[in-house]
Amino acid sequence: MSLESTQGRARRRLDDPAAMRAFAHPVRLELHELLMRMGTMTAAEAAREVGISQALASYHLRQLAKYGFAVQAEARDERERPWKVTETAQDWNGSGTDPEQSAARSLLEQVMAERALSRLIDWQQRRADEPEEWRPAGGIGNAYLYTTPEEFAEISSAIWGLLEPLMARGADPSSRPPGARPVLLTQICVPLRPTESGD
Repeated sequence: MSLESTQGRARRRLDDPAAMRAFAHPVRLELHELLMRMGTMTAAEAAREVGISQALASYHLRQLAKYGFAVQAEARDERERPWKVTETAQDWNGSGTDPEQSAARSLLEQVMAERALSRLIDWQQRRADEPEEWRPAGGIGNAYLYTTPEEFAEISSAIWGLLEPLMARGADPSSRPPGARPVLLTQICVPLRPTESGD
């Protein structure tokens, strides 16, 4: 595990298979996202929001903490301490040479893709009811690129650079301009198989 400090916020590179498998749990991903959106929440508040028992929310929050995705925040009172995320961005771009790490990475990517697809279907069902200025924002775009691995790394770095100031707003609600709302941006990049002609 490594943390890269970016504009006062940390981006975590996941390389521990156990942490990747722990994170690849739908309830934990939902709780983690909820903490990012709300800043801090108690287990009871998170349980109500997600629709699970407080005991189950507490268990999954402790698992997030065990693998470094969440920590307990400063107590609001003497009864229950809230939780907060340790960082708002993760990546797991490893070489994939270790079989256990590769399997954990594939699992996490699959769960993330399924979650993103579910969000897309939900968006399609409610898009017509959204404010007109938001309707073009959601959906899928396709781009076919011819790049070298080095060029693609530069593209990824440039995308992170554009997104980092916007992601930093997750940790600081006061920095969000009027009209800002949370947006899920899922990036799926698939190097395609060469054709028989080599193109």
